[in-house]
Amino acid sequence: MENKIKQTGTAKVTIGDKSYDLPIMAGSMGAPGIDVRALHKHTGHFTFDPGYTSTCSTESQITFIDGQKGQLLHRGYPIDQLAENSTFLEVAYLMIHGELPNQAQSNEFTNTITNHTMLHDQIESFFHGFRRDAHPMAMLCGTVGALSGFYHDDAHTTEDEARNMAIHRLIAKMPTLAARAYKYSIGQPTVFPRNDLSYSENFLNMCFSVPAEQYKISPTISRAMDKIFILHADHEQNASTSTVRLAGSSGANPYACIAAGVACLWGPSHGGANEACLNMLREIGTVDRIPEFIARAKDKSDPFRLMGFGHRVYKNFDPRSRVLQKVAHEVLEELDLKNPILDVAKELEKIALEDEYFISKKLYPNVDFYSGIVLSALGFPTSMFTVLFALARTVGWISQWNEMLEDPSQRIGRPRQLYSGATPRDFIPMNER
Repeated sequence: MENKIKQTGTAKVTIGDKSYDLPIMAGSMGAPGIDVRALHKHTGHFTFDPGYTSTCSTESQITFIDGQKGQLLHRGYPIDQLAENSTFLEVAYLMIHGELPNQAQSNEFTNTITNHTMLHDQIESFFHGFRRDAHPMAMLCGTVGALSGFYHDDAHTTEDEARNMAIHRLIAKMPTLAARAYKYSIGQPTVFPRNDLSYSENFLNMCFSVPAEQYKISPTISRAMDKIFILHADHEQNASTSTVRLAGSSGANPYACIAAGVACLWGPSHGGANEACLNMLREIGTVDRIPEFIARAKDKSDPFRLMGFGHRVYKNFDPRSRVLQKVAHEVLEELDLKNPILDVAKELEKIALEDEYFISKKLYPNVDFYSGIVLSALGFPTSMFTVLFALARTVGWISQWNEMLEDPSQRIGRPRQLYSGATPRDFIPMNER
């Protein structure tokens, strides 16, 4: 990866009676960063930034977010344009290679992914090792990691051909693993991939078809699934992406790195937010109880919080939620579902977009609010929500992993700390304690 950040000035840091000049580095968009790599060498001090919320951990050319503007770009393309005009596999190609494919490139990439969707037959035994009530994310985390036992070529980090094969396998096999985890959790037989279907159609078929009858794939539903995948494909240096990069910085097997990302995504503060949102809608239960919960949300002394509103990064409307809002309405209209939870969601959305409290605090419905509604309407249980997130985010993870390996400035990750424990003391024998 060609380094494209430039020094635009210096920042002065004064410690005691000494001052030090630190380079200010800027990329093509967004806030500049102060280069502190030599800070400890020159001053004996580290920076202190819990959660790394003010620290640029890497240079990247894949995804850009402007939270104030509500902007999300993949390789420079706005997310709404990609969701409306592209396909998930085309976006995957874009994120990996940096440019949209021409027709020949698209055909070759799609054909490669399609022909790597099958799992090794012995992987089936891994699923049977889980309890029947195991969480699908537990199964996904375990089986993605298990792929490293089947494809353990050390050349993944040094040879382009081996690296590309790992990238293709992960994108291709993740839907098969995710669908198998779902089928196992509900006690239904395995449905194998079909090469005549698109990426999203194939996934829906593996999840919802049964041997006893033919499954009809609705174009509206398959397109909605594809858009959900696109909207969740990457989101800059979030917790799970940073985990993948940190694991990859040691030279770990790419399948193990993605399994680490799956494990991190499982957390309720990360990938589990849409599940928490749907659970909140179920707690509200009926439309007539919404005012009660709105009042509780506004009461600072009440621990209740409305899930699915606002975002840590976006201080404006989440650009993904605008697309998914439209998808949600299309899916609900197509399925014509009579579900009180969906009625609650529709009314809550209406209130949030009109109520001055929500508007003033910029608590707009976010992507988790709408994705939970759509996935529930499609028939997925809440336990599968984060699995679907992981399926989509694999494209971002593996693109970031690939970019990291091409970065000449890449080093093994090694955060520092401010130690606050005991100072040196002598050991005390047991009989004297």
